Amino acid sequence: MDQMLTVFVAVAERGNFTRAAEEMHMTQPAVSQYIQTLERTLGTKLLDRSNKYVRLNKAGEIVYHHAREILGLYTRMQGLVDDLMHTASGNLNIGASYTFGEYVLPRLIAHLRKQFPRIQPSITIGNTKEIAELVAGHELDLGVVEGEFSHEKLEIGHLAEDSMVVIVSAGHPLSRQARWTVKDLSEETWIIREKGSGTREAAEKMFAEFQFYPASIMEFGSTQIIKESVEAGIGISLLSSWAIRKELSLGTLRTIQIEGLPFVRKFSVIKQAAPFQTKAMEIFMEILRDHAAQTENEGSR
Repeated sequence: MDQMLTVFVAVAERGNFTRAAEEMHMTQPAVSQYIQTLERTLGTKLLDRSNKYVRLNKAGEIVYHHAREILGLYTRMQGLVDDLMHTASGNLNIGASYTFGEYVLPRLIAHLRKQFPRIQPSITIGNTKEIAELVAGHELDLGVVEGEFSHEKLEIGHLAEDSMVVIVSAGHPLSRQARWTVKDLSEETWIIREKGSGTREAAEKMFAEFQFYPASIMEFGSTQIIKESVEAGIGISLLSSWAIRKELSLGTLRTIQIEGLPFVRKFSVIKQAAPFQTKAMEIFMEILRDHAAQTENEGSR
């Protein structure tokens, strides 16, 4: 059954029997046979087919949704059994929200790979809701997300805190001032993330707390572009301290100290509420905890 489901998922996602066959190193007739056998087993057609397309019908959508979850559970089961006989190895599917995934996770993965080269990590970046649903659907082993929330299928634990700081270019007049006023901030061009971003949320919260809204705003969809724009003197911004470590060490960006800042965002780790977990997952959870403890120690100095 697992092979039938694997073939079915490949056809559904590629929308084409030929492409699915090529990906799975099978012949097209063999792929067609698996689909026909699955449809006979379930007693219904799952795909609408024509010369131009292959699409899921209503029954197919139900089977596709559950097939992905079943295959995720099957892979997890295999990993747990393998762990009884071997050292930590296998796939580890990690999800993360943007800031943690882009600026913290790569260092942790490098550490993991150095110590345990047989573990094969993959990373999915998305917003908190997207990552939570993928973990709940067994498509990811664990996730690191912003904020605190509840989910009936997930085990959620506090991981770390992230400071949001105001940044300016090294040559900006504000970087040389001892004091700043709300008027100073309101007159600057602010470069902020798009709506729906956690970083944008923090900026909006800051504007509300200080009771001002910038006269000039530029909205960019990438933290990297915002950093480079601030470096170039286009404007100022509010970003995660995790995201600007390199620029601070190089001296291309500076933070300005303002009463009431930095804002603190909480990050949580989410995983299936299951009695067993793979060695690979146990090891990575330990790496996450060590990083969180180190970050907390650095913040208290």
